[in-house]
Amino acid sequence: MTARVFIDGEAGTTGLGIRERLAHVPSVAVVSIDPDKRKDPEARKAMMASVDAVVLCLPDDAAKESTALAASLGDQAPRLLDASTAHRVDPDWVYGFAEMTAGQADLIRKAKRVSNPGCYPTGTIALLRPLIEAGILPADHPITINAVSGYSGGGKSMIEQHERGQAPNFEIYGLGLEHKHVPEISTYAKLTTRPMFVPSVGHYHQGMLVSVPLHLDRLPRAPRTVDLVHALRKHFEGSDLITVPGEGDAALASGKIEPEALNNTDKMELRVFGNDVRNHAVLVARLDNLGKGASGAAVQNLKLMLGLK
Repeated sequence: MTARVFIDGEAGTTGLGIRERLAHVPSVAVVSIDPDKRKDPEARKAMMASVDAVVLCLPDDAAKESTALAASLGDQAPRLLDASTAHRVDPDWVYGFAEMTAGQADLIRKAKRVSNPGCYPTGTIALLRPLIEAGILPADHPITINAVSGYSGGGKSMIEQHERGQAPNFEIYGLGLEHKHVPEISTYAKLTTRPMFVPSVGHYHQGMLVSVPLHLDRLPRAPRTVDLVHALRKHFEGSDLITVPGEGDAALASGKIEPEALNNTDKMELRVFGNDVRNHAVLVARLDNLGKGASGAAVQNLKLMLGLK
C-alpha cells in the first residue's frame, strides 16, 4: 500500500530536502497542491483530507494555522509532522528524536502529531541527555553550548547573502542570548538551569558541529573521559545513525574536527575530546544540518509514523 504525503511548504530548503529523500522511498507518494492554491484554505483542507500525513515546512505562525486547518477535519485529519519550531515544546506533540531515549521511537509510531527537532538541539540533546540520565552530569549544572553551522540552516535570506558573496566568512549570532532553540534544548536534555547557547555560521553550505566544554573536576563524581564515552555508547547502543567513535579515530588522534564530513547523510557522530591531567573535556556532535538535523530526521519520523522500514 502506498502512503500519500503532502508537504505544506515544499519550496523551502527543508521541504525540498524531504521531497528529494522521499523520492527514493517506493511506498510513499508525495502529492502537491496547485501553486495558485497554496494559500487557499479550502484547497489545502481538501488536500489534507486526501492524504495520510502532512509535513509542515512553514514559518511558526503559518504552521499553527495549518495545524488548526487539519484539526478542523476531525476524524479525517491526517497525521502531522511539524518541521517548524511552533510545537517543539508543546506537550500535546511527540518530540521526533527517535534515539533520544528508550521508547521514543514507539511514541513517534503511535503519535498523530510529531514535532521534528531542530538541528542544533539534536546535537546538544544527544551529547547531554545520556550524561544526565547516567548521573554523571547534574541537571542544574551550568552549561555552555558552542555551535557552528553551514549557511543553509539560516533560511532564504542568509542563503542568498552567502551565495552572492555578501556575507562574512564566519560570524557569531544570537548574542542577545534568547535563541528560540534554548527552550527545546532545556526541555529534552533535561536541564534545569538555562544553558548559554552561542551559535555561529560559516561560509560553507552545510555541516554542523556542536560542542560543550566541561570541567570534569567540578562534576560530582569527577568522571574521567572514558566514563563520558561509555555513557554515550551505552545510550546509543544499536543505533544505525548515531555512533561514538573511539580508538583509531582520526579526529580524536589529531585533536581537530571539521563540520562537513557527514554531509548528505543522516548520520551523527558524538565524540569526547579529553585531557584527564587537566580534568577538561569537550563534547562534540557532528551532523549534517540538512540531514539528521532537518530533512533526514523528518523522513525517519515519517517512516515511523507510516509504519515503514
